[in-house]
Amino acid sequence: MRILHVVTAFPRFPDDVITPWLVELLRRLRATGHEVEVFTSAYRGGGNREFEGLRIHRFRYFPSPWEDLTHDEAVPERLRRGVRYRLALPCYLLGGVFAMWRLCRRRGFDVVHVHWPMPHALFGWVARAACGARLVTTFYGVELRWVKSGMPWLRGLLGRAARSSDRVVAISRYTADEIRELAEVPITVIPYTSGLGARGAGGAPEAIGPAAGPAAAAAPAHPPPAFTVLFVGRLVARKGIPTLIEAARRLAAILPIRVRLIGDGPERAALEAQVVRAGLTRVVEFCGRVSSEELVRAYQQAGALVLPAVVDARGDTEGLGVVLLEAMSYGIPVVASDIGGITDIVTHERTGLLVPPGDGAALAGAIERLARDAALRRRLADAGRRRFLDDFSWPALVQRWESLYRAAVTSPRTGGPARG
Repeated sequence: MRILHVVTAFPRFPDDVITPWLVELLRRLRATGHEVEVFTSAYRGGGNREFEGLRIHRFRYFPSPWEDLTHDEAVPERLRRGVRYRLALPCYLLGGVFAMWRLCRRRGFDVVHVHWPMPHALFGWVARAACGARLVTTFYGVELRWVKSGMPWLRGLLGRAARSSDRVVAISRYTADEIRELAEVPITVIPYTSGLGARGAGGAPEAIGPAAGPAAAAAPAHPPPAFTVLFVGRLVARKGIPTLIEAARRLAAILPIRVRLIGDGPERAALEAQVVRAGLTRVVEFCGRVSSEELVRAYQQAGALVLPAVVDARGDTEGLGVVLLEAMSYGIPVVASDIGGITDIVTHERTGLLVPPGDGAALAGAIERLARDAALRRRLADAGRRRFLDDFSWPALVQRWESLYRAAVTSPRTGGPARG
């Protein structure tokens, strides 16, 4: 099949960290024999036309110096920065429409796969009209919550995006329920997973995890080393990092602990101030963005990964929690909030520990259990790794995507979602 993926942004150079999981999916689809191409926006006047063997079609939409609505940060965040970004948005839509029409008239596609249908549903409709491609739409949840919290007049557009697709995909059961609030359509749940985690799981030793780390290997005659808690992700409100800092404050008084925060974001200054106020500057380390190699080492040295997600002021939360899968692929036990799509990954006391969102005491208690109980760490780590391999590994996910594409192409053309 010839498949065109429609995305907001795509890596511009080898170390660009945009959507590594999507890059991995496209590589693997291509390896199975499909022709896979990408339709995305230009960046500052152009951009690469190829990335790791994948053909990229970039469309222009604004004067080169100001063509940065995408790639560097989320579009809604850009739109709040000034009038020129708000002026760029309609140009983005028009530029994408004309470029998609020309591309699909020149090169036919069997499937056009729209990611983030706000606003890319429009590009999918143009592609269908231009070349008759079947339309697959993936909802990630954040676009649904943006519309519900700040742009309710666009609910109809998202509902139409779902109803007009040949196949609708949600990344979690939580996101599927959100779609059903807008349109009663058949929905397939296919999560995404981490490109780094998948490669690490395949290439790293099978027995990576806390049992092999410094906390388990310490000799009894020496003082116990600090139990390392790892967070990986953007430093934004919905990640709930203040709850982790509060948990660290509680734990620092009763056991040796170290918290490593990998990632950057707009909340960093406020979080650093909270750490100073709590007297935790020797406990909590802000690592910023790190290389893939450094991230692998961080996983290998961690006693547990924590994702203390909350619902932020805009009503947004974790649609899935892919970093949990990454940790599971390395055999790291996980602690996370009982919220959003996280429960598709973590089953309490079986593949990890779940705590109420925003509850620092409960989070501290869960981390303390793992720090003091090596057998619990090993049991959760082993079960989490099995869960990853069975349900979230790349071979399993690629097979599900291939089946969905075949069903979309072979089902009767109805002008709306297939009902089979």
